[in-house]
Amino acid sequence: MLSASLLIPFMIVVAALLAVFFSVRRLRRLRSLPIGKFRRITERVILSLVTLVALVAAASTTFNVIAHDVFVAHHPAPGRIYVVNGYKMHLWCTGEGSPTIVLESGAGDDSLVWGKVKPGLSKTTRVCSYDRAGTGWSEPQPGPRDSDHIVEQLHGLLGQADITGPIVLMGHSIAGMHMRDYVTRYPQNVVGIVFVDGSTPMQQDYFPQELRVKMRRIIWTQILVGGGALYLGVPRMLGQCHAGTGPENWEVGDLQGENECYVNVPVATGEYNAFEQDGLETVHAGPYGDLPILIFSQDPANTVDKDLRDNLSPQAFAEMNSTWNRMQEDLKKLSTRSRRIIAKGSGHYVELYRSDLLLKEVPLFIEQVRGNAPPPQYGTTTTE
Repeated sequence: MLSASLLIPFMIVVAALLAVFFSVRRLRRLRSLPIGKFRRITERVILSLVTLVALVAAASTTFNVIAHDVFVAHHPAPGRIYVVNGYKMHLWCTGEGSPTIVLESGAGDDSLVWGKVKPGLSKTTRVCSYDRAGTGWSEPQPGPRDSDHIVEQLHGLLGQADITGPIVLMGHSIAGMHMRDYVTRYPQNVVGIVFVDGSTPMQQDYFPQELRVKMRRIIWTQILVGGGALYLGVPRMLGQCHAGTGPENWEVGDLQGENECYVNVPVATGEYNAFEQDGLETVHAGPYGDLPILIFSQDPANTVDKDLRDNLSPQAFAEMNSTWNRMQEDLKKLSTRSRRIIAKGSGHYVELYRSDLLLKEVPLFIEQVRGNAPPPQYGTTTTE
């Protein structure tokens, strides 16, 4: 039985070969068919193009799968592989000290998205990144990809690795809801939360009407068109898979380059489809008393994220950013010891656009959690 990661490429190759078969058969019959010269020439040109495109698609898809498998075989998972609920899950811890920072990625992302900040944070304390089921080096697991299931699997993984606390949860985007779910279920393990432009439960209900109408189409276009291009090997043919920065920083080098050429579309789709359920599971999570919380938010101007900007009217885009800014501000209500930092010039992926800010502020946050640094002025919002 084919794995989920091979099923879609296999279907693409089969469909391409079938297109070649039927096109060639039609080409062979054209001479004997009682049709006009113009139609015969037109069909011959079209069928020849279909044959060529289908052969290229089959070849590039096959090469992409082989190249990815060869790359993975020569780049074993850093860290360790644990078995959770009978399935392999990847966890990689670096650095030393307490509390342990546990990194949670956004929807469809794996642990490599933290490559620009993890090495620096590891100089302050132990930092553990992991791959959710079906991403990176972790195997897919049955069941929905909602917060409850993701948190249960993460807690099982941390238990297998004997990481029981204290921990600081640090997560991006949809991870904002996963972290709230985790703290609600296992408050005794958590001593702090770092939101990196984190999502808010039921946030879709507060966005402008134009965005709500277009959001699903935009997301599905990104998944299907972008995922289709990845399966067909287009980024690999364009040389985008190995834009490494060298062996001295290999996590954000060749590994992240290869990451640009692979996606598990069924898993990404499952996480996006569970977004509303995530909200229902976490809408009543919190507040968390005096739990230290640090909130990083994108720049409200957001001139970086072009996909949404290009698909919305200027008014709707501005309204969306204003709404997002208000929801980020509301995150401060989760604790009496919270503060917010707006990352000037950053889009949604603050860990990529403003890794310098995270590397400056998160170590200070850890020292404050430890009691080794004076507390900040809680309840504030600053721009850096």
